[in-house]
Amino acid sequence: MTTDLRAPAGARTSTIVDLLDKAVTLVRSIAPSIIVQLVARVALAVPFWRSGILKWDGFLQINDTAVTLFSDEFMLHLPGGPYPFPAPALFAFLSGSGEIIFPILLVLGLGTRFAALGLLFMTLIVELTVPDGWPIHLTWAAMALGIMAWGPGAISLDALITRFFRGNRHGKQSLTGSDR
Repeated sequence: MTTDLRAPAGARTSTIVDLLDKAVTLVRSIAPSIIVQLVARVALAVPFWRSGILKWDGFLQINDTAVTLFSDEFMLHLPGGPYPFPAPALFAFLSGSGEIIFPILLVLGLGTRFAALGLLFMTLIVELTVPDGWPIHLTWAAMALGIMAWGPGAISLDALITRFFRGNRHGKQSLTGSDR
């Protein structure tokens, strides 16, 4: 008489599912969403900030190099082109402003989805200007889209403001400890 010591097929499947669940739990513990969302915001902000800071000579004073880039170097690679940027001084100013303001908002987590949308739009313009840079531009677009879809996370001014107003709306005590 022989006995079959193997587990039934359903039990093996259950064991595999349990192992996969444990693996997923382990991976999630390494990358909690509260940290991932913060890191994504900072990672997207850094390259734009670094580019933007180089365009300024002082408060609201765009430097000549930035204007020269938009006048002589940067071209829009559209069908039938490339074409020069219209109003290069204006584009240099808008670019420099966006590259400073949107990253600050992202890092603070204030108006985060709109700041990510602004950087996504800027990424599209950069892609039209430097089409060979698509691998890094695709990365920026993916980060911006992720931030737009899943928001800034709990470590953000957006979350703090939301908690404050939801708390007051439901008659709870405000974050300052006083309702006055």
